[in-house]
Amino acid sequence: MSPQLDACPLPRVPLSPPELALPIDPLLRGIVAALRDERALVVEAPPGAGKTTRVPRALLDGMPADAGEIWVLEPRRLPTRLAAERVALERGERVGETVGYTVRFEDVTSPRTRLRFVTEGMLTRRLLGDGRLSGVAAVVLDEFHERHVATDLALALLRRLQLTTRPELRLCAMSATLEAEPLRAFLGGCANVRSEGRLHPVDIEHLPAEEDRPLHEQVTGAVRRLLREGLTGDVLVFLPGAAEIRRAQETLAAAPGTSELAIVPLHGELSLEEQTRAVRPDPARRKIILSTNVAESSVTVEGVVAVIDAGLARVATHSPWTGLPTLALQKISRASATQRAGRAGRTRPGRALRLYTRLDHDARRAHDVPEIARADLAETLLTLAALDVGPVADFAWFERPPAAALDAARTLLGRLGALDGNDRLTPVGRRMARFPVHPRLARLVCEGESRGAGAGACLVAALISERDIRRGARASFGPSGRGRRSSNDLGEYGEILDLVDLFREADKARFRADALRSLDLDARATEAVARARRHLASSLGSRGREAPLEVAAEDTALRQATLAAFPDRVARRRSPTDRTVVLASGGAAELQGDPGSEWLVAIDVEERAARSPGGRGVSVRLAAAIELEWLLDACAADIEDVDVLEWNADKERVERRTGLRLGALCLDETVTPAPASDETSRLLAEAALARGLERLPGGEDVPRLLARLAFARTLA
Repeated sequence: MSPQLDACPLPRVPLSPPELALPIDPLLRGIVAALRDERALVVEAPPGAGKTTRVPRALLDGMPADAGEIWVLEPRRLPTRLAAERVALERGERVGETVGYTVRFEDVTSPRTRLRFVTEGMLTRRLLGDGRLSGVAAVVLDEFHERHVATDLALALLRRLQLTTRPELRLCAMSATLEAEPLRAFLGGCANVRSEGRLHPVDIEHLPAEEDRPLHEQVTGAVRRLLREGLTGDVLVFLPGAAEIRRAQETLAAAPGTSELAIVPLHGELSLEEQTRAVRPDPARRKIILSTNVAESSVTVEGVVAVIDAGLARVATHSPWTGLPTLALQKISRASATQRAGRAGRTRPGRALRLYTRLDHDARRAHDVPEIARADLAETLLTLAALDVGPVADFAWFERPPAAALDAARTLLGRLGALDGNDRLTPVGRRMARFPVHPRLARLVCEGESRGAGAGACLVAALISERDIRRGARASFGPSGRGRRSSNDLGEYGEILDLVDLFREADKARFRADALRSLDLDARATEAVARARRHLASSLGSRGREAPLEVAAEDTALRQATLAAFPDRVARRRSPTDRTVVLASGGAAELQGDPGSEWLVAIDVEERAARSPGGRGVSVRLAAAIELEWLLDACAADIEDVDVLEWNADKERVERRTGLRLGALCLDETVTPAPASDETSRLLAEAALARGLERLPGGEDVPRLLARLAFARTLA
């Protein structure tokens, strides 16, 4: 049995009048005492218990002012910001004073800040600059059950720090749907605090039988049912992705009886400001919030009294065998279903309508597969190498990643030039570790910097890392002034430098609203790219600030830098007009745009799962045109000499093929009739036997003739 702490009175700071008592409140004094005495703690509390805001505040109020900062790790930017704002409000302060937050490209803190909410990746960046995490007294890992790669890495690094140079560091892991025992064991058998109470009950309903209607129609029917039954609050609808949200939004807007409702989306492609508006109460109108799992944890969406759950999520995985990302539609776990239903009971008794049967629910897995078991680990391994933790094989993970994924990450980092044969950082790898992006994009920036195009490389990396800056899914490319092919009839993506041109046109116009409209650019996405570009450029060395190159020279440098970042994504069109390309890694893919070149680097590649719309296949949505001769330098270690003899059935002869090959791609080839040799004779004989020519036209038995000829050669 795990140690269980008894309920205790509230901490010394009284609740302010506007606050409601929350189920976690009676346990706060015990939580503070446990962390003071044991240095580690696991907190279990159901959705709505108040752990995200009340536990960090109790630690702030219960620790000496000079002890150091308290960091709270959140899985996403939106809950990070909202939690900080909520705690600051409860303390009667503005966010950024005693309580602040730090997310990618935004730091709302001050010298007075003692409680800092941060996204998980920010902890890793801090450790890269300060391996001891100086000035931080305690770290709280909120919503640990989500098990992002960054979550697992943060826990392992913090525990390692606690066992070595920072024994006084306090660690607290919190979750609503967590199997606590393995985590307690990892933290040295620490105490476990469990809050059993839910703020308000939630009535959960399942479908009596499976439905064949499209999902957006099921959602519309469920919303209309709630309205007919007199629901007076807001409704939160969980859908698997942005595409499903758009379809549901269109259907709901046209449905009878919904004209007075605000139907708002909530997903990761929206800006932080748009996400914040979606979760804020609207006193003028009731809301139907159509959300992905971004609202599943941490965020209290005030005013929500009903949840409609499709029971699905679009899950990103990574195949270590192909090196390609896969996006699959999957059923959520029972734990996730509990999280979603809990969103309805935050302010009053609520309802949850699940668009699947009870039998379906009970047959699902208990918990989601941790991201570390299915994700690309290249960034994780680069971080570990930069922190010099020693051999990865000896690193103490909370849950060890699959060996195949680790091997694939090690191979990729080797191809990018980041690791040497002993898995230690190379000079290029040390430069790459400066940039808070995936190692591919860090390599792109470093290569662009070395070629005198560092600023342009930062822009390319920002365009790849952020969402598409164009408003329409099939928006045409703007005027480039360089004569590159327009792709306005070939799909939603194309050549990366066309996006560079579009952004720079907007930049020249100082991102005025009318200029963005004329270029058909999304203002929020363009702003996000500009922010990412500035952040990357701030980490450039002196070479990144050299005089700009001529247009043609910069084009070449940026394409070569992109090749250096994606050396395993080289592809070749089957013909000049064919939208199908052959990948060096094997297999084929369909171009969604036209980079206007026979040879290219596939940047944005997605391998669709069989159950995805359109079925299984590989799609290239963004590419960079390259030149064949560049491969001889960029991919020299992977290019093989070819010298083989093959039977040509059409010409009925044995041929010799010589040349160079990069994986499945032929870079150069010469075909000539095969010279006389034993191998040529063997292939001829095999071809004859395969066609049933066991006897020559004169009746001679072919095998016996070959035997006699072989004997004759021994006498010659």
